[in-house]
Amino acid sequence: MGALPRMIMPRGMEILEEPPRGRFRHALFDFDGTISLIRDGWQNVMVPMMVEILRATGTRETDEELVAVVKEFVDHLTGKQTIYQMIRLREEVLARGGTPLEPLAYKRIYYDRLQPIVDERIADLRAGGADPDAFMLPGARAFVEALRARGLRLYLASGTDIECVRDEASVLRIAGLFDGGIFGALPNYKEFSKERVIRGILADHALRGPELLSVGDGYVEIENAREVGAVALGVVSPENNRYDMNKFKRERLIRAGAHILIDDFRAGPDVIDYLFAEG
Repeated sequence: MGALPRMIMPRGMEILEEPPRGRFRHALFDFDGTISLIRDGWQNVMVPMMVEILRATGTRETDEELVAVVKEFVDHLTGKQTIYQMIRLREEVLARGGTPLEPLAYKRIYYDRLQPIVDERIADLRAGGADPDAFMLPGARAFVEALRARGLRLYLASGTDIECVRDEASVLRIAGLFDGGIFGALPNYKEFSKERVIRGILADHALRGPELLSVGDGYVEIENAREVGAVALGVVSPENNRYDMNKFKRERLIRAGAHILIDDFRAGPDVIDYLFAEG
């Protein structure tokens, strides 16, 4: 892998490519891993589940080999709807001569295993036993509020099911900040994608690309933003999982076309100063 050009700015802000600045009217945010940490550690549930299912095919691969296979495709598909990871799981079962379930059935198994962890965190938040900001990336609330204060219309879009995104945004007390709408996976996965949301925002408000800011930790929202000429802010957020997944998140965001990278939103004030300077 060759060296990647960069300019380092103060307080963890990394400019990879000079973007158009000072024209923003709307901003789209990814949710999990970009703002919310409620589902942090989800890989610790998904990977063992998939390894267990692949092991049941009778494959001669070792558990270490299966973990490596699963890690690669789960990590690569992160940012898209969960169903795409389950579609790939079905393909891997077929490739090993197994009889697979439908992707939606695998998704239900995964959610059944993950949801008790999520529900416990949500219950703590609702009961006041946990600070909402403890389940958000540092500085995220202040960054979102600062964009609202500048008059931007904000949107939230996630590959997680829409009902979950709405509920979790509510318990984090940020749902009301996203006046443009909250979007997530639908029962018919073909009816939702971040690309559709982005193109819809541009069409509905007659925007030019540089009037939209897209913020996320996955390659999907970064690639989709660059395809329409929007400005892409990549968040290289660390994730708490025992598989060291997203180890190459920074490189992936660079390859996807991020203009700017930050570790978290403690760099927010500098980012906003830079983005809203005429350029």
